[in-house]
Amino acid sequence: MAILVEQYQLGPVRTNCYIVYNDDTKEAVVVDPADNGMYIKNMLEKQNLNIQAILLTHGHFDHIMAVEFLKNTYQVPILVHEEEKQILEDASKNLSGTMGGNAYIVKADRFLKDGEQLELLGTKIKVLHTPGHTAGGACYLFEEENMLFSGDTLFAGSVGRTDFPTGSMSTLVRSIKDKLMVLADDMAVYPGHESETTIGNERKFNPFIR
Repeated sequence: MAILVEQYQLGPVRTNCYIVYNDDTKEAVVVDPADNGMYIKNMLEKQNLNIQAILLTHGHFDHIMAVEFLKNTYQVPILVHEEEKQILEDASKNLSGTMGGNAYIVKADRFLKDGEQLELLGTKIKVLHTPGHTAGGACYLFEEENMLFSGDTLFAGSVGRTDFPTGSMSTLVRSIKDKLMVLADDMAVYPGHESETTIGNERKFNPFIR
């Protein structure tokens, strides 16, 4: 069994949207459908993938603009950490009313808890609550596959902004140190923006957490 990742930069601030799929069963999840739902749909159909769920790392507008389209098209559940409900359901807090143009409000189908294990794609995905960028920010850990989807918690050489509603730099740094820096050096990190990195690289070179 191989779990593979396709990355697409979509939307007004080039947010990373990921299609993660089992190459044997063709089951897939979409992490942070940032924008252009039709494009994501075409990419899924091009590879004959069957979407099982939408995983949100957090609720900011640039990570959710294609959620409604995918939900309506495929009737799959939207999953997010339980502390992110207030961001998803408030256009002023998810910044869509001020920065995204149109106001976006998303109603999640399932609210997740820290440490919860999801069984999707024939593997286990661990939910890591990493508040700081937002109160309900979360990362998704594919431990067996050595992959982490970090949203706007951790970037290559940087961390997420904390000047938005429910943000806190001290909380964010503590989340990263307590939840992410305990992972293996060779853990691949797929962030919400910019390029892929590893936990080892960030441990050595990231100025925010050294």
